[in-house]
Amino acid sequence: MFLPLLVCFFVLLIYYTLFKPLTYWKDRNVPHIKPWPVLGNALPMLTGKHSITEFIEMIYHQFPNERYVGIFSFRNPQLMIKDLNLVKRIGVKDFDYFTNRTVQITEKVEPLFGRALISLLDQKWRDMRATLSPTFTSSKMRFMFNLVSDCAVQFVDHFLDEDDGDVIEVDTKDVSTRFTNDAIATAAFGIHLNSLEDKTNDFFLMGKDLNNVTTWRALKLLGYSIFPALMRLLKVPLLPGKYLGFFTNIVKGNIREREEKGLVRPDLIHILLERRQGKGTDEDVVPPKEFAISNEVAVESRRIVELTDEDIVAQALMFFFAGFETTSTLICFMCHELAANPDVQQRLQEEINDVLKRCDGKVTYEALLSMKYLDMVVSETLRLWPPGILLERVCAKDYAIPSDDGQRSITVKKGVSVTVPVFAIHRDPKYFSDPNSFSPERFSDQNKCTIKPFSYLPFGVGPRICIASRFALMETKILFFHLLSKFELVPTKKTTIPMVLTRKKIILAPENGFWVGLRRRSTPSH
Repeated sequence: MFLPLLVCFFVLLIYYTLFKPLTYWKDRNVPHIKPWPVLGNALPMLTGKHSITEFIEMIYHQFPNERYVGIFSFRNPQLMIKDLNLVKRIGVKDFDYFTNRTVQITEKVEPLFGRALISLLDQKWRDMRATLSPTFTSSKMRFMFNLVSDCAVQFVDHFLDEDDGDVIEVDTKDVSTRFTNDAIATAAFGIHLNSLEDKTNDFFLMGKDLNNVTTWRALKLLGYSIFPALMRLLKVPLLPGKYLGFFTNIVKGNIREREEKGLVRPDLIHILLERRQGKGTDEDVVPPKEFAISNEVAVESRRIVELTDEDIVAQALMFFFAGFETTSTLICFMCHELAANPDVQQRLQEEINDVLKRCDGKVTYEALLSMKYLDMVVSETLRLWPPGILLERVCAKDYAIPSDDGQRSITVKKGVSVTVPVFAIHRDPKYFSDPNSFSPERFSDQNKCTIKPFSYLPFGVGPRICIASRFALMETKILFFHLLSKFELVPTKKTTIPMVLTRKKIILAPENGFWVGLRRRSTPSH
């Protein structure tokens, strides 16, 4: 008698654990991709049949007339939002329902990283966002501008010293991560580095290792995607303690030295210390002009957080972790597109020459912001190759999507995630003609007003848009300003045109790496 009951128990357990979740969207009459047990819809990516971008576009276009589509992230149901009006509602209008990210790393799991803005939830996130928002205004970017500009000059000087009259072939992924490492080190941590010369400095090696998705780290991320509650219950950390100790010692030592000696340095730590003292709330003196952050929405909060040393360490670590990889990826794709489109590069160099003449050879932050064509080129690179190919949010309470255009109403249940396929939307011919071509003219003053709202989301949408987007744009623009004033970017034998994305990674990356050539400009830049 006991054995049959035990068998029935295990059969039911397997059914409700492995198979019943797969009927989630079918039971709700939502169009969806048929899932596999445990793997959900991930099998084509795990086997290398599709890259993640190919898979996103395949689902997006498989249901051309639907506003939303059901998918499965392994065993967890997700609702892919295709309709731009729904993107607006979920990202802005009804943001209270979708405040938090899907993967949640709390303080109980990661005592330090759990305090970072990217990890905080609900009201804690609102309070910290409101506290940190003045840190990344244009006026604060001007405050840090010279530090980043010095890193860009140092970067270019390295290759000027190498120049022997031939084309210098460079792995742009390697050199761009070294530049972003140096820029963030000086702007966030108050440390001057030259990672092109000192190739094995601890800061760079830590950053590279921190962003390296090892098999063990990938399994942890997978665990947080499939069994988030269990992973949090077991307190499985994502980051080894050596990273946290390394950055904690740097930041806290920096804080103590500044407070004891009264040192002032125009960087992130100084700005955060000002915020702790209730200073630094000045208005944005230079209005933002970059189109890439036109979707920014302010966050309202009644309470400003009193920043502790640990809070400052956590935000600096987040700044480094988020900016090290994403900005270098933007730089890599922009190098590739400029090498592949010499007419665009020539026009950009002409704009750089004009600015150098106006500024007597030394660019200012205001002059950089005034460069319309540079902003057009960066904006188009972000459209074609957005570092954030998906946006994910988890539903905080049952949310009703009303019927429209023949598609029935649906209630998104609490705990279910919604995802916005940014990469596919950016390449939808409904919104961008000839979407796979590189055309900065889309973002000219005459054309950008025709871009449909919420069809362009390189830094996210609504209040949870990337808080450091202005810094990423400044960092990218100032590097290309100095680089293109001295060099031309040219294809080499290793440059693959058109770009072929790898199916071996979950991030945007080419199959054979990023390679371009640097050729010294034959005419003086100024």
